[in-house]
Amino acid sequence: MKLKKRSLLTVLAVAQLAAAYPASADANTADKPQQSVTQEVYEQNAAATKAVTSGGTDAAQETTDTTETESEGSQEPNEAGTTEVPVEETGEVQDPATTTEEQGNQNNQQTVTGKELILFFNSTKMVQDGVTYNAPQPMQVKKGVSYVPIRALVDRVGFKVTYDKKTKETVITKGTNELRFKTDSSKYTVNGVTKEMKGTSYQTKSTFMVPLTAITQALDIQYKVDNVGKRVIMNLETKPVAKFTVGPKEIYAGQTTVTYTPQLENVQGEIINERWEGKQDIFDAPGQYIVTYSVQDSTGAWSEPYSQTITVIQPNLPPVAMFETDKSEYKMGELITYTNQSTDDQDKPEDLTYKWENKQYAFFTPGVYTIKLTATDKKGLSSTYETTINVTNETLYEEEDFNMLFIPEGEKFTFLGNVTSRPKINYDFYDEPSTLIRSNSPETVNSEGIVYQETAVGDMRFMIHHVNNLNKNVKMYVIATNKNSTPVTLRQDYLGFAGPSPIATAAGKKSVLNYFQSMQDDSKRASVTLAPGEQKLVMTELSDIRMKQGHVISLYSDMYSDLPIQFDVVMIDEKSDPLKVLSTLPILNRDGVHNRGTYPDSTRVIRYSELVGAESERLVLGDNQDDPNLEGMDPMVGDITHNTGNFGVLYKITLDRVAPDTLISFNPRGGKYSGYAMVNGTIVPIYSLGQVAPGEQAVLYRTGDYEQKVEIMLTAAPGSNLPVNLLFTQMPEAIH
Repeated sequence: MKLKKRSLLTVLAVAQLAAAYPASADANTADKPQQSVTQEVYEQNAAATKAVTSGGTDAAQETTDTTETESEGSQEPNEAGTTEVPVEETGEVQDPATTTEEQGNQNNQQTVTGKELILFFNSTKMVQDGVTYNAPQPMQVKKGVSYVPIRALVDRVGFKVTYDKKTKETVITKGTNELRFKTDSSKYTVNGVTKEMKGTSYQTKSTFMVPLTAITQALDIQYKVDNVGKRVIMNLETKPVAKFTVGPKEIYAGQTTVTYTPQLENVQGEIINERWEGKQDIFDAPGQYIVTYSVQDSTGAWSEPYSQTITVIQPNLPPVAMFETDKSEYKMGELITYTNQSTDDQDKPEDLTYKWENKQYAFFTPGVYTIKLTATDKKGLSSTYETTINVTNETLYEEEDFNMLFIPEGEKFTFLGNVTSRPKINYDFYDEPSTLIRSNSPETVNSEGIVYQETAVGDMRFMIHHVNNLNKNVKMYVIATNKNSTPVTLRQDYLGFAGPSPIATAAGKKSVLNYFQSMQDDSKRASVTLAPGEQKLVMTELSDIRMKQGHVISLYSDMYSDLPIQFDVVMIDEKSDPLKVLSTLPILNRDGVHNRGTYPDSTRVIRYSELVGAESERLVLGDNQDDPNLEGMDPMVGDITHNTGNFGVLYKITLDRVAPDTLISFNPRGGKYSGYAMVNGTIVPIYSLGQVAPGEQAVLYRTGDYEQKVEIMLTAAPGSNLPVNLLFTQMPEAIH
């Protein structure tokens, strides 16, 4: 018995060694005489036999395992004595009417090319390019599904197979395609997308087996099933895939040079030829053009033609700058009316950028003046138009009178006279409940952390104004936490956000504009419910865009909650998850210059019922005398704080009696100012083109020839300076 067992092992070892080599001659043996080849193989087999006969139990066990595995995949013979192999749904079956003899002849006559790989049912045998190879395990059929040893298959097909230890997945890659398989799973991923297989992958004798169709379908390998020959014939011929992109996005006839960028996949070797149809560097006429691209690789295979339709539009022409004045000759101090008549072939007139030269509302010295207008479109093309007017030596208005009568709302003029000599309006006020949370220190943030933390309930107003100085991109968030045992509803009424911007005054000004606009259109109303213990991001416009180094954000928002909510205002790395890192963030120290704090009763209501404007007067805001600063607390350190300048306070000013022909203007006293006010429901810029200086006044409103009630809503724009004056001036009589 021992002798028989050893002989059997010897035979199996020789067969196993033979499986490691192609059954036909390889490149090294093809030119040798047949006897030499036979002798060489004999010597190799003899060496293997010797190794097995002296190899001990491990070699015997390995051989036994291989024999057992091959028998696992066999099927029970049918009544005719042949083995019937189930066919997968996607296979092509030969015509059953063909006789067995005919089929056999056809199979024998079929020529196997290097572009085909033939697998045999229940066998380790694989034939490619006329060469026979052996897999470590046979192709097995279970419940109608063909399983193949994954590594042997991809080695023959030429793909790459690796193992991901972290995910415990076997990974197949082909160009940009990636397939991932797990043992004992009926699912796999193709380029990150999970898909179902027809069977479940498994391990047998350290060999990973997967359904054949999982690979063929994912990698687009065509195959057919030959039931008579008990084999699967895979077509490995791969065509290159040719695509291309076109730039730029807009292509103008006769102007734009078109760039074509090829994008190639599945290229075998090198591209040896390419073919373009309809390609033009510059298209002379507008319309739609079809451009087709195909390539040939070094195997001789051509890609399928790839086509794109290119839309060529009319050439972009410069805008036509044009304006007219209502007259060609004016007196000194006479109002000049300009009508902009610029046009463009593509952009709307309001979308053009305009630059005026020497445009004045009036001239106060005689002479001939040239006024120019340059109109520029979005593509950067521009044109200029100019005209001349004549100013006579006759005077209609002196400059001071003209400014008070005619400078439009939102524009400014130089102040004449001493503003502090004007009497002040002694007004009374009261404060409405609204908790102000002013997050403004450290204004320049140097490290990640919590810049403000507070718990508030009821009506509240946020003012958030910070600069990124972390030398990296960051984002800011407001995190609301419900520490109650019941749900909390948080309602957002108004919100104005601006930035990120490198200019602090621009961000502060725009945030006030957006805040007032949200009052007009209710566009920012929203509500969110927080479950007990839940955290959510609120005022999410704050974090929509990352902040670069040196950029500033500015935000105003009115909120309401029915129970106390903790708010954390944080600045963190743009890639960090605010809800995950919140518990690790430090509370940042204030900078000692700018103000932060929580202030109750931050809506200040001023109502004045006496007549104003009949003589020159002023109403002072933000001076800590007539308008005292709010007192509050810095919740992070427990110190009492004073809201210098009353930033974040919303002023509601009602003047019941404003005299006829009264100019209401805005004059800053603490420094330059840039912002907006709302006058009788209309939003008015406090100088449309920039800032107002202490020696200037911006026009807010004019009453007509009758007494009026005027309502002004104002909040200080971050980046500006206080105190400020509202000036009331009786205008001169207009000349009719």
